[in-house]
Amino acid sequence: MKKTKFTALLLCATLILSGCASMNNTTKGGLIGGGSGTALGTLIGGAVSGKKDKTKGRLIGAAIGAVVGTGTGVLIGNKMDKAAQAAAAIEGAEVEQITDNNGLQAVKVTFDSGILFGTGAATLSSSAKASLSKFANNVLKPNTDMDVNIYGYTDNQGWKNSTAEQSYQKNLNLSQERAQSVSTYLMACGVTGKQIKVVEGLGEANPVADNSTAAGRQENRRVEVYMYASAEMIQQAEAGTLR
Repeated sequence: MKKTKFTALLLCATLILSGCASMNNTTKGGLIGGGSGTALGTLIGGAVSGKKDKTKGRLIGAAIGAVVGTGTGVLIGNKMDKAAQAAAAIEGAEVEQITDNNGLQAVKVTFDSGILFGTGAATLSSSAKASLSKFANNVLKPNTDMDVNIYGYTDNQGWKNSTAEQSYQKNLNLSQERAQSVSTYLMACGVTGKQIKVVEGLGEANPVADNSTAAGRQENRRVEVYMYASAEMIQQAEAGTLR
């Protein structure tokens, strides 16, 4: 199930860069970094955080309130390229390169809840633990200067003997429990709590597929992990010391 999706960034159209599709994150990072302030970063983040999710980008990365230099974007883009490649090697991980609130490159990793959990449950399966262990050791721990947000989602299906309102709340609670299970296990594998900034369940919100089909509902049951530049990484990149 390993899939890597490289998002065609809105920046390509905005800057009318005919060769954008052939650029890697390092190159795109420099172009984005060289022309992005807080407002532009927020605009781009909200627009390109995912094909069908137009709001998540606004939640990724604290706006630094300053223009990020071209060299800073290049260095951060290079690190994000490597992190994305490492994440793409994890079984069950779907990787997408996105843009954070500062217009800097970031990485979104989606785990299908069907791989992680049983139906209606928040206990990690053995195969899920194996994948998350590799994700922790091969991706997150080598990149401690990347901050992490974890979001859990469900489909919109109701619960037996529950009203629509009760089902909505149960789905919200389940998504929170699943996001927390992933966070707790990653920390058990050595990821520090300091690195994980947000652990949140969003229930039925932000569907990425059609909930009226079984295949669509499966896609919507997911846990997303976002990796983005911390303030420390940005400072190191600006100083030219980021490796």
